[in-house]
Amino acid sequence: MKCPYCQSAETKVIDKRDLSEEASTRRRRECLKCGKRFTTYEKVERIDLKVVKKDGRVEDYVREKLKAGLVKAVEKRPVTEEQIEEVIDDIEQRILKRQSKQISASDIGQMVLTRLKKIDRVAYLRFASVFLEFESLKDFAKQIKDFSK
Repeated sequence: MKCPYCQSAETKVIDKRDLSEEASTRRRRECLKCGKRFTTYEKVERIDLKVVKKDGRVEDYVREKLKAGLVKAVEKRPVTEEQIEEVIDDIEQRILKRQSKQISASDIGQMVLTRLKKIDRVAYLRFASVFLEFESLKDFAKQIKDFSK
């Protein structure tokens, strides 16, 4: 593991915690060269999942695509990287609990909307405008009005 500060490969683990809910391990590390500390996470790659797109195409599930959509939605909003990772981890856990090895892109989108609505409503609107294909200001106004209910 390279130090993100000085790029030295000489680091040591000073604390390790297994995160049972996320099936991952958190490691606190210290660089032996510059002395700075940083955290790494180790996860088992286990998602063998296919995503069925709106047009019927079937693609492999790619975590980075989901993250890119979330990052775009929360850009310049008070949402942390940790919150984004928690949303993705939660969605992946729900997907894994399903019997099927396929999921529709719209199901994933709905899961994202549900979580964004609780975290940041502006980010929710940004994501919804693309996912729900808003075509006019009326679509935005309707969605904002629904927040009031």
